[in-house]
Amino acid sequence: MANLFDLNHRVAVVTGGNGGIGLGIAEALATHGCAVSIWGRNAEKNAAAAAQLSKLGGKVQTLVCDVASRDETARATDATLKEFGRIDGCFANAGIGGGGRTAFADRTEDDWRRMFSINLDGVFHAFQPVVRHMIARAGQGDAFGRLVATSSMASLFGTARNEHYAGSKAAINSLIQALAVEHARYGVTANAILPGWIDTEMTEGLQANDKFMANAVPRIPMRRFGKPQDFAGIAVYLMSGASAYHTADTIVIDGGYSVF
Repeated sequence: MANLFDLNHRVAVVTGGNGGIGLGIAEALATHGCAVSIWGRNAEKNAAAAAQLSKLGGKVQTLVCDVASRDETARATDATLKEFGRIDGCFANAGIGGGGRTAFADRTEDDWRRMFSINLDGVFHAFQPVVRHMIARAGQGDAFGRLVATSSMASLFGTARNEHYAGSKAAINSLIQALAVEHARYGVTANAILPGWIDTEMTEGLQANDKFMANAVPRIPMRRFGKPQDFAGIAVYLMSGASAYHTADTIVIDGGYSVF
């Protein structure tokens, strides 16, 4: 039991791991001994994240990768395997926000497609080559895998002027459940994390809006926005042996917002 959360000898991919929730996840995994490969589009942010994780003593790799591209995630998977020899977990965290400024009636086709290409297709592109590796490893007697996708509370509740964002995240929930059922035989679990209001670059504009904050924060029982570090515990748990029988779940991390 003392070693239940020991992630030494494990390797995890974190897409969008160079900032926000993704960086909080990567830091937590590294702290517990996990080697981490960060896939992100911004080379400078990747380098800064690598420097931060290196201070924790863990092995870290960063790769410039746009998850909207199947070719780029395939190359990133190969590069991660070349560096570490295995991939035990994939945290599909990369995504974009909807902004909430455009009415549904005025939504453009390009806007709609871009949202799904990153938030939904990006999960597919990240998971598929990793899952192939996990299945092959299970066939060699090493059955272990963790698939974790960052969804959103928007996947459960109405989000005016953000239907494309909500739709992309709701699809992730169903995808996760299907993956969990299909891949349990290989020792692979699949779960989604549903953040509430979190202090990241994606919410900077909202946090600068005094009217919004005056209405939103009192509805959060914790009376604050979440921090990337608030996802450390759930990340380590889902990556570890402690979650071996926990799969097909949509796990809400929102400070109680959804029930208040």
